[in-house]
Amino acid sequence: MDGRMHALRRGRVSEAGYVYSITTVTHDRQALFEDLTMARTVVGGLKWADEQRWVRSLAYCLMPDHLHWVFRLGRRRTLPAVIQTVKGYSAMTINRIRQTPGQPIWQEGFHDHAIRAGSDLRHLARYVVANPLRAGLVEDLGRYPHWDAVWLETGGAAEDVMS
Repeated sequence: MDGRMHALRRGRVSEAGYVYSITTVTHDRQALFEDLTMARTVVGGLKWADEQRWVRSLAYCLMPDHLHWVFRLGRRRTLPAVIQTVKGYSAMTINRIRQTPGQPIWQEGFHDHAIRAGSDLRHLARYVVANPLRAGLVEDLGRYPHWDAVWLETGGAAEDVMS
């Protein structure tokens, strides 16, 4: 593990109830998630973490070679444990599908940022899900299949998703 990764971990906080924005990247920045099956495998892992009540996902955008995910951390798992489990599940499943056991899918580690209370979470969610537009992958976000934001489901205020 390089010094930069160690420095990231040194300041990491894992507090239940906090909102985190994380980014994690594929091994060697491979564009694995251009493949629909591989992409849906990762999305399934995010939804499973929600079902386990480890997190409350607020927004995500899965790009061809990386993931942006905003969530409220639950009480059942630490931040590193959630990310490790989602990455491990998706890597194992993708390798089974591709018949490439043991191949690295994700780079080690992840970048995280705890979101301050009172922050505009909808603004952050809009920024996260607009990644395909900024990257020039699509001209209309509705044509990009690998994103979601809880406000589409609830139609409510940020307070509605934070309880």
